[in-house]
Amino acid sequence: MLKVLRPPLARLLTPVGNALARTPLTPNMLTVIGAVGVTAGALTLFPTGHLFAGTMVCTGFVLADMLDGALARVQGNSGAFGAFLDSTLDRVGDAAVFSGIAIWLVASGQRALAAVALFCLVAGSLVSYARARAEGLGLRGDVGIAERAERLIIGLVAIGLSGLGVPYVLSAGLWILAGLSAFTFGQRVHAVRRSASDQAAGPAGSGHEAEAADAGAADAGAGAANSGSAIA
Repeated sequence: MLKVLRPPLARLLTPVGNALARTPLTPNMLTVIGAVGVTAGALTLFPTGHLFAGTMVCTGFVLADMLDGALARVQGNSGAFGAFLDSTLDRVGDAAVFSGIAIWLVASGQRALAAVALFCLVAGSLVSYARARAEGLGLRGDVGIAERAERLIIGLVAIGLSGLGVPYVLSAGLWILAGLSAFTFGQRVHAVRRSASDQAAGPAGSGHEAEAADAGAADAGAGAANSGSAIA
């Protein structure tokens, strides 16, 4: 839903990117700094009950993380590894936010709500994985009512307001987020299914099926070659 804000936001951040280009910082450095800040803030402040302070720290580093794209555009050195690093570390930051709040919920005796927070974490990861896997197979999976930006805003706003003493807002926010995440995952699965059907029905369907088979074989081979490593 927030895709419409990306062009004006990019124009707004361009002057900041120009300023950062005169420093030794690189886009990848900003990505790492943002991810480390979000992770440290969430896992340090949320479990100890400092919900509002943790939200402010995480929000600040999330905003800082947005500057990596602006700097990359100014320097003209955005590349595949930078995109991979940014996307991967985004998952780390999201995991820290929802893990941190889940730890606090368990410690405060709200185990059912802690389970909802963990569901939000898992469902959000599935939403991101569905798109990445679809695009790896040449299919469309970039639809959905609640992408990462929307999910993070809902989560942080609910946590921050709860830290200010607003009653029931954390429970409402997490339940809404859980529903939206599950719905978005369903949207992406449906979109991928339609995209696969359209490709199979088209004249180039057999070619795409072969590419998908090759991708599956490559994944299987990579898994065999790295049988002792963790699965990403």
